[in-house]
Order: sequence, then structure tokens, then C-alpha cells
Amino acid sequence: MVASTSASLRIDSRKFHGYELPAPGAPGHRDGARVGLEKPLPEKVGIEASAQLRGKMATAGGGCVADPGSRSLLRLLSFCVLLAGLCEGNSVERKIYIPLNKTAPCVRLLNATHQIGCQSSITGDTGVIHVVEKEEDLQWVLTGGPNPPYVVLLEGTLFTRDVMEKLKGRSGRIAGLAVSLAKPSPASGFSPSVQCPNDGFGVYSNSYGSQFAHCRAFQWNKVGDGLAYEDFSFPIFLLEDENETNVIKQCYRDHNLSPNGSAPAFPLCAMQLFSHMHAVVSTVTCMRRSLIQSSFSISPEIVCDPLSDYNVWSLLKPINTSGTLEPDDRVVVAATRLDSRSFFWNVAPGAESAVASFVTQLAAAEALQKAPDAATLPRNVMFVFFQGETFDYIGSSRMVYDMENGKFPVQLENIDSFVELGQVALRNSLELWMHTDPMSQKNETVLNQVEVLLSTLEQSGAGVPTVVLRRLNQSQPLPPSSLQRFLRARNVSGVVLADHSDSFHNLYYQSIYDTAENINVTYPAGQSPEEDLNFVTDTAKALAGVATVLARALYRLAGGASFNDTIQADPHTVTRLLYGFLVRANNSWFQSILRPDLRSYLGDGPLQHYIAVSSPTNATYVVQYALANLTGKVIDLTREQCQDPSQVPTENKDLYEYTWVQGPLNANETDRLPRCVRSTARLARALSPAFELKQWGSTEYSTWTESRWKDIRARIFLIASKELEFITLIVGFGILVFSLIVTYCINAKADVLFITPREPGSVSY
Repeated sequence: MVASTSASLRIDSRKFHGYELPAPGAPGHRDGARVGLEKPLPEKVGIEASAQLRGKMATAGGGCVADPGSRSLLRLLSFCVLLAGLCEGNSVERKIYIPLNKTAPCVRLLNATHQIGCQSSITGDTGVIHVVEKEEDLQWVLTGGPNPPYVVLLEGTLFTRDVMEKLKGRSGRIAGLAVSLAKPSPASGFSPSVQCPNDGFGVYSNSYGSQFAHCRAFQWNKVGDGLAYEDFSFPIFLLEDENETNVIKQCYRDHNLSPNGSAPAFPLCAMQLFSHMHAVVSTVTCMRRSLIQSSFSISPEIVCDPLSDYNVWSLLKPINTSGTLEPDDRVVVAATRLDSRSFFWNVAPGAESAVASFVTQLAAAEALQKAPDAATLPRNVMFVFFQGETFDYIGSSRMVYDMENGKFPVQLENIDSFVELGQVALRNSLELWMHTDPMSQKNETVLNQVEVLLSTLEQSGAGVPTVVLRRLNQSQPLPPSSLQRFLRARNVSGVVLADHSDSFHNLYYQSIYDTAENINVTYPAGQSPEEDLNFVTDTAKALAGVATVLARALYRLAGGASFNDTIQADPHTVTRLLYGFLVRANNSWFQSILRPDLRSYLGDGPLQHYIAVSSPTNATYVVQYALANLTGKVIDLTREQCQDPSQVPTENKDLYEYTWVQGPLNANETDRLPRCVRSTARLARALSPAFELKQWGSTEYSTWTESRWKDIRARIFLIASKELEFITLIVGFGILVFSLIVTYCINAKADVLFITPREPGSVSY
């Protein structure tokens, strides 16, 4: 009804009040090119059709009959009119609606007991736009406005729990919410995560370290307001493009903003949001429904999917992955996380919460691999990058589960020590804090092992002036970390390195503002993308120092001694990684390290680090290939041999991974020099064991799922008053009734209206 009554209130979707949007058919435009009838129908088609049938309609008694050719002509003309209407409809739609192409929705996620997130009705939710730039503007939406429901365009600085609680309480007047990005980021911080991340799935519980359970000691994420873990009955979208935000505001000013607070006159500017979710209630409910569909339906409709991806891992010295290590083989584990999240789907820059730490570990892996005696160290070193840690430790809990069940080459008893990188980019006064678990250290053996581990780290940092390692009181618990999942299974001597001693320094933990600017990654103005790629920032230098400490500590823990002081992380590696993950993924270095078929994974913006359900994600692939190129070796194999190393007697697929990558540009910078890289970088499934065990209500393992949907989009248009809509409906209904009456009369008198003269030879006397 809205669309039909708005046809006379046309907006040019290509140019609206001076703001240009993509033209129809241009990249990013939803509707594509206009399709229509290119050729008119021949004028004589009815006459020719009738002539072909002459002589076939005479009757023995004479008289006149209806001409079948004329009936065919009537049907043909009706069909052509209908077809033309359908083809023209697409053009009319483009004149009515302005699609918003750069938005990110809030979607529904579910766990064993709850649903969180947002959704629209199945037909989308429509409301009059009202711009809220200060909290006082909310009164119009909540109580005073005469034309509810409203879609609120909310300034990013007002996207807080207090404001959202007010809107949530008046859902009858709220059709949806569009949030603009705050520039600069809110000075006081913004974190839609909870204050106690992954509560209930770490090592501390009411039966083990109860004084530390549920963050009783202190809250790690003090600015967290838990907004991302609330359930909203209306759709919420992020406006990522400032130009589209300005178009919406201009439409609001032109049509919805009235002087002196009086009611605005129609037509009004409105927005329609589509984000209907299929799953409801909890993971238990949606997985059961999906299982029933899969069991009894030929074409099942799955309503939700488990959050899953792959962990990335490699070893300093290759091992046979077709079996498992011997119990006396010792492995030092270096771990970090790959993922982050925000309130909005697939918007997870994660600069401090994930990227800085895994970039540091990649640089440490490269530095350690270059040690002359790396291949002969007494103990092996395993680098692990866990996926899904944001959602109750998906990646680490799966690896522990696989280790316990003999499904992973390294077993829990093989772990000698465990070093994890937490958030490390926002250090104060060069300090890097060493967090340990007070509960496991009640065991004297573990206490002594942890002491050796801390001493080794302090010795390794002594020669790095940009890093000062600090110990913490042994009564302080571990921060949220993958190490906690390993401690649930076995007492391991482990440490978590972080830039904070207690609460996070990161004011934008798991939010849309945890970007490159949050960790001070900036570049001089006027540089080309290639110059930015190779410009060594202060943050890159600082993280290279942390990577050097980590690499030297791992070298010592693995039994090395001779070359400790020569191990040095490369700041150029760090700066290229930061640029690729946080600024521009589509750069010359990332292109050179990927397979040719993965080029499309690199966009002009930063990579996002949400785990999602389709795996591996872009970021996972890039981390795997970055690790392979930094720690692997270029070998002389053809493309066919690289893709099938079994053809080469000296190569072993069980020991190494082989990857054919695009390689760097040649001297003329016209073509690439592809090559084969041999490494130990591999992928391991990061799917919660709860789904393999079909324990969808588990309290031991993560149970997070993501709802499926059919359509997610947003658009603006003008709407008429209810009175005009009613009049249009009545007129349209009257025209329909009149058309039916005319059609009936014509059909009843067809033998009179459509006649054919008798053939002379058919007359009988």
C-alpha cells in the first residue's frame, strides 16, 4: 500500500538534493539495469491472424460466430499490457525508493538459554524518520510525535545503554533504528560487550576458584554495558557511509522538520528496514527445528548455524600430522586469538582486542624461525591462533577437546609451557604485565614451573629497552584468555602477557571503534598506498619490541641458548601486517602471499574479524598464508607438483603444507612471479564440541549460533497521509470493479462484437 500511494511522490534515486548515489545498473545498485519492451507490436497482427483462419468458421445453418483469431488477439494484447506493466514496475520502484547500500545490520544470535540481537517483521518495518542529535530529541519519538511509528536516526555518541533502554521500552512507537558512526570515537569509551567476558566458560567456577568466579575480584571490561547481549524487537542498522547519512538527514530536513514543533505536513520521509530472522528462543530450539527439517524434508529449511571457523597453527619443527606425538615429546605453546565482534554483524575491526596480538605473534614466529639452530632445539614450539574466543572460547575448547580425544597431533601431556598474548598495543610506560593463575600454582610443581617461565621472560626482555616486564600479585586471577580452557583440562604452567595489570586499557573493547586509530596507527598525509604499506609507525616499532621478547622467550623455553641475543622481530613485517589488517587489505604484499583464487578476498578496506558461519573467513585465510610465507620456505616445484606433492619423492604431505601463491611483481611490475611455499601452517576446525556431541544446551562448551535470514536491506522514500492512502485504495478498488464489469460485458457480447462475414460459397438454399 505504501509503495502504490507513493508513486506520485517520486524521488530521483540517482540524485537527491545534491547528493549523488549509484546510478541504476552501477556497481552496488540493488536493482540493476531497466528491462522493457524494446519493439512495438506490429499494427496488423490481428488482421493477419484473422485472415489465416477464414473459411474455418462457416456453419450449416449460416449466421455469425465469434472469431477465434479476435479472441487470440485480445489475449495477446492483454498479456502485452501486463508484461509492459511488470517491466515498467522496476523503473517505478527505482523512482520511489533510495536504497542504502552501505549498511550493517544487527542480527540475532542464540545460545543454550537466550536469544540476543535484533530483527524486523517478515515484511520489513517502516517508520517516519526522526533525527536524534541530542537526548532531548527523544521526547518527540517517545511521546510527542503525531506520526508513529518512527525510525530513529541516532548519532553515534548517543548509542548507549541508557538511550536504548528508553527506546526499547516504547517499542510500539519505534519501528527501527539507524545509527551513524561517531567521529571522532566517543572520548569516554564505548564497549557493547559485558564487563566479565566469557563468564562461566573459563577455569573459575563456584567449585574451583570461587573467589574469582564471575569476576568477583574486579571487572575486566569496566566500560562494558552489555548492549550487544540484549534482545531487541525492532531492527537496528549501522550507517557506514557518511554520504548516505547526509542524504537521510537532508530528506528529514526537507519533509519532516517543521517550525515551532508543529506537526509536519505530508508527504513525510520514511525508512524501511528488512532484517527478519528465522531462529527464535535459543540454540536448543533452533537446532532441534533444523534437525527435524533435515530428517523429514526433501528441501529442508535450516533456521540457524553454529558459529564456526578454523584455528590456524604451525610448528617450528615439522611433525607427522597423520599420527600423534610420543608422550615424552615436549612442546612450548604460543597462543593468541583471531576474532573480535561488535554490536553489528561482520563489523569487527578488533585492532586492540585481536589484531595487535596476532600480528605480534606472526612477527615473533618469523623471528624465531630465522634462528640458526631452530631446527635442532630440544623442544618444539607451536604457534596457535584461536578462532571464536569471543564467543565462550570456541577455538581453544575445540583444540583441547581434540587433544583429549587423540584427534590432534599434539596431546595435552606434550605441553611443556604456555605463553599467550592478550591485548598488547596500549602499554603505559612500556610495561607488559605477566598474568598467571593462582589456583594451579597451589601445586608446588606447577608453582616452580611458572617461576621458571616468568624468569625466562624477564631475562628475554632484559635486552629489549622498549619493553618492561612486570609481575603481578599471585593472588590475582587470569584475565579472559584461551589459557583458561587448557587449565580446565590440565594443570599447565602458563602466562598471559597483556598491556593491563587489571582492567582493560581498551575503551572500545569489541566495538565498531576498535580501529587503527584506537592503537595509534596513523600515516603522514599525501602518501600513496604503497608508501603507507611500508611506512614504519610508532605502534609497529612498539609491537616489534614485544614480538622480540616473545621470540627470545620461546627460544629459551625450547632449550636454545646460543643465539638468543640475535633474534630480532622485523618492524617492517609488523607495519605491513597492521596496514593490511586494519587499513587496506588489497595491497601488494597481501596479494603476493595468497593463492590466485583468493584475490577477491582482499577488499579496499580493513579485514573484519567476526567468526561467522561460513568458513574459513577472509581473515583466517590471510593469517594462514601470512604465517606460511613468514615461516615457510620457497621451493622449486611446478604448480602441478605444488598442488600434488606426492609426485615428488623428496616431499611429504604429512610433514608440510604446500601452497602455490601469486608471488611478488617482476622487475617491470607487470606480471607476478608465482612460487610454491612449503610450511607447517595448517588449519584445524574451530567448531564447538557441543555441536559434534549434539549437546545444544551444554554449559561446558560454547553453544552460540547465528540465525539465518532471507533479506537484509534498508531504503528511504516518501509516504503519503493515511487519508490519501485510503482514497487511493478506494479509487483503485473502484477501477478494479469497473474493469471486471467491462470485461464481463465484452465477453458476454463477443459473438456480436467480433463477427466474420460469411464465405460466398458456404451459403445454402
